[in-house]
Amino acid sequence: MSTLKRTWKVNGQTVPIRAPAGRRLLDVLRDDLGLVGTKESCGEGECGACTVIVDNEPVVSCLIPAGQLPDGTAILTIEGIEKTRIGRLIQRAFLECGAVQCGFCIPGMVVSSYALLVKNPRPSTPAIREGLAGNLCRCTGYTKIIQAVKLAAARLPKRK
Repeated sequence: MSTLKRTWKVNGQTVPIRAPAGRRLLDVLRDDLGLVGTKESCGEGECGACTVIVDNEPVVSCLIPAGQLPDGTAILTIEGIEKTRIGRLIQRAFLECGAVQCGFCIPGMVVSSYALLVKNPRPSTPAIREGLAGNLCRCTGYTKIIQAVKLAAARLPKRK
């Protein structure tokens, strides 16, 4: 297998990548870069626990071969999102609404919520459901998670 030699922008930092081209993005993030906030659950792209943002789009990192990502790819993980104002608002809202139990799905939920609120800072309940549709939670159910996204959205400054 060929070796991938790229430079990506991960959480705002330029990072050289050296890995087998067929290695999953999830494994590069967790094992090579030490960004273990991105979780693996199903490994089949069904649960959303491994969601990250690649070039401004939420994706499941367990399905993406690292070799598909060109030089300059921008990747935002939960570790990068927690450093943003929107990310901190989302995390606080999840805690306040009791939307966190085991915590396994939460990084993917927060990443998907972030992607949603960046594109649509005032989402309706159906828009929130659609924005989180790729993320499964086995503990809390979705009512508290939807409430948390609504609370975070309400706390966002209004755009001019």
